[in-house]
Amino acid sequence: MLSFLPSDAAAIKPARKKFLLYLVKPSHYDDDGYVIQWLRSAIPSNSLAVLYGIAADCNARRVLGDDVDIEAIAIDETNSRVRPHQIIRAIERNGGFGMVGLVGVQSNQFPRALDIARPLRAAGVQVGIGGFHVSGCLAMLPEMPDDMKEAQQLGISLFAGEAEGRLDIVLQDAARGALQPLYDFMKDLPGIEGAPLPLLPAARVSRTIGFVASFDAGRGCPFQCSFCTIINVQGRKSRYRTADDVEVLIRAYTAQGIRHFFITDDNLARNKNWESIFDRLIHLREVERLSFKFVIQVDTMCHKIANFVEKAARAGVKRVFIGLENINPESLVGAKKKQNRIADYREMLLAWKKARCFTYAGYILGFPTDTPESIVRDIKIIQRELPLDILEFFCLTPLPGSEDHKKLLLSGVPMDPDMNKYDLLHVTTGHPLMSKAEWERVYKLAWDTYYTPEHVATVLRRAQATRVSMSTMMYLLMWFSGSMALEGVHPLESGLVRRKVRRDRRPGFAIESPLTFYPKYVGELIAKHVKFARMYWKMYKLSRSIKRDPHARDYMDTALAPVAGSDLDLLEMFQVTEAARTVAAKARQRATAK
Repeated sequence: MLSFLPSDAAAIKPARKKFLLYLVKPSHYDDDGYVIQWLRSAIPSNSLAVLYGIAADCNARRVLGDDVDIEAIAIDETNSRVRPHQIIRAIERNGGFGMVGLVGVQSNQFPRALDIARPLRAAGVQVGIGGFHVSGCLAMLPEMPDDMKEAQQLGISLFAGEAEGRLDIVLQDAARGALQPLYDFMKDLPGIEGAPLPLLPAARVSRTIGFVASFDAGRGCPFQCSFCTIINVQGRKSRYRTADDVEVLIRAYTAQGIRHFFITDDNLARNKNWESIFDRLIHLREVERLSFKFVIQVDTMCHKIANFVEKAARAGVKRVFIGLENINPESLVGAKKKQNRIADYREMLLAWKKARCFTYAGYILGFPTDTPESIVRDIKIIQRELPLDILEFFCLTPLPGSEDHKKLLLSGVPMDPDMNKYDLLHVTTGHPLMSKAEWERVYKLAWDTYYTPEHVATVLRRAQATRVSMSTMMYLLMWFSGSMALEGVHPLESGLVRRKVRRDRRPGFAIESPLTFYPKYVGELIAKHVKFARMYWKMYKLSRSIKRDPHARDYMDTALAPVAGSDLDLLEMFQVTEAARTVAAKARQRATAK
């Protein structure tokens, strides 16, 4: 009788075990209680990519033993439905050997994260939550806030800090069924040079508009903006990846057909490795002929760094987000944004125009001296005098983890208790000169004021005159104006085709009947897309007429005019307030000293 059994029992390999690691980036709820979710989302999650890359490294190093494979499943709720009961069944079928990590959880996402975790914990699944809310609160507050205490009461483990070199401990504890209530590494932030790379599978990246991946080339920021959480979560001492790290990541992604990237550094211009990284990317593009493009974030002084703008453009940077924040010097100083000097704004924006890059700027509404009238006035000044493409608006929000939040909390100033509203879109605290209703009205008015048909036409004319893509400019203008006008969400939270799941509604809101929910949902989709089609047609006709204008390349206005010394005397942005006039006077003194 033939036998196929090995003659040596030692040759029998032990069966391999599998540890299921679900990495979930939660979304948050809209004002009707539905999860904000899209068929394709706009912004990729770097936190999800970072954790996925670290988990892959943990698996490669066999941190759970030579006989255990770590299977990481990444889910971004902004473009994929999270089904807790399916996760429960999968982990139960695996003998309970696994856990769920809710990653990169911001304050506005914390309520949704808890709602995802509740059924998981009720079924005995191990759950951890990490991200800016947990890290920021532990870094800045004298005691843990109630929502984090509630999480621990549910048996959820909290993780503060960054996971490089620390995920091993969490996974080993979870494999033993012994997650700790708190992992706090805030006082020991790791270096990221040579660290596992934030690399997601192409199937996950494909769920973003334009197949956009994200990665951080550095973390931390040296500045002290009082409204910012980054300096207290990632630290003021910056840490960096190397040009070698970035090259490996770009090659890995482009091999999968991914060619668009968002570098999530809060300020890439302050990354000490920026030049070596750009030089490497320039080599890949110009010598090896690899094709890729980037969106980056920088400060308003980046153009003062020799070769930064020029090399950024050659490295593939096509879009630049700039923390403009305000044109009122008094507001900037009050928020400790002293590095922003309005006298340099035009020079900086024109430098990016010369490099044929699209510019976005964040603008904060609700500084102490703001009024509805001053906000509208300043937006109109920006339209006339700054060569800016896209302006996006945020409400000044005391985010947990920021200096502003800590001061208000310790002073007993009322703040909205619902963390879901801390999305920079809602008013969450009081204002010395505006009522809550006035602030909310002027926030919506700000979008309407900037994206008027007349100014949209001006931005398109400037695009044609400066030889940037009109079709891309059309897309950006429609994305940023349409997100608020049609969907009522911030453009950075928007996407392609809004998804609403009837049963995925915030606790406290009634689950609608299928007979009312589905007709209403389909009707909304049709109405929104009809309006979007009309917007597109109007903008298409406008851009076509501009392109056909034989003199379009010669277009010039105040914003596009070269910077001149007379600007300080003639432009309204330098005359509108006493603080602005003081800035102009100091700029004249600096110019004279040169």
